[in-house]
Amino acid sequence: RQPIMAGNWKMNPATEQEALSLAGALTKLLGEETCAVDDSEDCTEVVIFPPHPFISKVKDEVQEAGITVGAQSIFFEDTGAYTGSVSASMVKSIGVEYVLCGHSERRTLFNDDDMAINLKVKKVLASGMKPILCIGETKEEYDLKIKNEVCAMQLSKDLVGVTKEQMKDVVIAYEPVWAIGTGLVCGADEANDTHGFLRTVLANLYDDEVAQATRIQYGGSVTPDSVDGLMSMPEIDGCLVGGASLDADKFGRIINYVK
Repeated sequence: RQPIMAGNWKMNPATEQEALSLAGALTKLLGEETCAVDDSEDCTEVVIFPPHPFISKVKDEVQEAGITVGAQSIFFEDTGAYTGSVSASMVKSIGVEYVLCGHSERRTLFNDDDMAINLKVKKVLASGMKPILCIGETKEEYDLKIKNEVCAMQLSKDLVGVTKEQMKDVVIAYEPVWAIGTGLVCGADEANDTHGFLRTVLANLYDDEVAQATRIQYGGSVTPDSVDGLMSMPEIDGCLVGGASLDADKFGRIINYVK
């Protein structure tokens, strides 16, 4: 499985100029082992998710360096009276290749439920882009020891109607909600165990081939200090990075993790 490192900028930075500075700084930090998506497991795919207004210019800044751009969200309808929404075809037309679906902030702050997330996943795939489907349990669910049940339910609901053939374009991101932006980190061994469990869920939904081929990222306070341990785990195929992706040096170090 080819490693994939993704940077979710969330609602940052404040201006287009800052976004271009960050993107430009990042292009200078890529190692030889970074590349756009291909079938090689030796090189790392890098994707960044700027806010919608910055996507076009950031893409122009980074594409020569082999960095791919994604959109942080879309609405699942094609066109229409949906003020403030952005469709899959819009972001596709400006060169977006990946779309985040089901990020915990979209689930909690914007009330995206599994049905809406499932429609997004299918719309992204139908539009010829790749979803990064985010799942994960809250602190309360973690303390109740129902983490696996919650993740299995989200995965099952969010992939309804997604075919085995389409799964080659789906990336899963396991993000324990209690570890996002809190500084609390899920240990590498525990994250690896959860990723292994998610593969058994995928094997039940599809088959072993899909379970072994699907890339599963870890997300939740990933830092230059924790990345090497996480990436040394056999079931972890990359990281979905939040805060640290807004610092070019930190994200550069995460991308060029020690193999």
